Amino acid sequence: MTKTRNIVFAAVMLTLVLSMGTAGYMILEEWNFLDSLYMTVITISTVGFSEVNPVSNQGRILTMTILISGLGVLGYVVGTLTRTLVEGQLLEVMGRKKLERQIQKLKDHYIICGYGRVGRIICEEIKKSKPTPLVVIDKDSTLTPKIEEDGYLYFLGDATREECLMKAGILSAKGVATALDSEADNVYITLTARGLNPELFILARAGRRGSEKKLERAGADRVVSPHQIGGFRMAQALLRPHVTEFIDFAFTDLDTNLGMEEIPVRPNSKLSDISLVDSGIRQQFDLIIVAISKATGEMLFNPASHTRIQIGDTLIALGQRSNLIKLERLLGNVNA
Repeated sequence: MTKTRNIVFAAVMLTLVLSMGTAGYMILEEWNFLDSLYMTVITISTVGFSEVNPVSNQGRILTMTILISGLGVLGYVVGTLTRTLVEGQLLEVMGRKKLERQIQKLKDHYIICGYGRVGRIICEEIKKSKPTPLVVIDKDSTLTPKIEEDGYLYFLGDATREECLMKAGILSAKGVATALDSEADNVYITLTARGLNPELFILARAGRRGSEKKLERAGADRVVSPHQIGGFRMAQALLRPHVTEFIDFAFTDLDTNLGMEEIPVRPNSKLSDISLVDSGIRQQFDLIIVAISKATGEMLFNPASHTRIQIGDTLIALGQRSNLIKLERLLGNVNA
């Protein structure tokens, strides 16, 4: 606000000197407007040009007055503009450095490439579900105010470039989502990210039908087509409205306190090598184990009661969020 006032004040003072000088020459020397304005400008700027017309003694006094006052005003104007420009650039550089330092400290965060409609929804859903650190990468500088307003760390640059992914902390990241409109860019990001971090979970956005295989060959762990999912979702809403209503109730309405979570079984879990029926999960936490993802990649849907919980398994549990958190702690989830 102070910078704006200084700029306005400088502009007003410069306009005032120009107006008074021009009016003075028009009155004292009876010159036309253009000659009077020209004489005032060359006097203030001290360019050393000769007078437009012969000047009387009164005109010379006016010229000296304009020169002395104009130099002060012009110096103030130049100083104000220079200071505003330099300070603005310094603040921008300092802001970028601060962001880079914050990103360098992150661990097990998610990188979202592209802050368009899809990327924005991904960020919103992650933010609502878990307080997981996010880093947004986008090369469109017009999106910067929106990203800052939404409260995300970001890096302004091209996500297809290796150095950009490195500055976003890909070596210590937990996962990356490519949400760009360009299918070629998503493939390139997937290839680059997989090469930089072989352990990274990569979620890729597919465009037209048949592009899923390209992204999978590039190294994507999961490929999602927003258009295909949207069409499928609408069809299910028509064919199975009650099932769709339950899914909306359970997973999109945070006020219900009902959710589904994947909970890894850590080495320090108290329930390792214990069957589901003996674990007490159903009785103690009122949770339903919908599936178990084995360390081998096998997925057991609706597992039998005698199924044993093993270290490295991931339990897919359904129930109240508060009870899900309790189960995470019991299974040795250090992030709970």
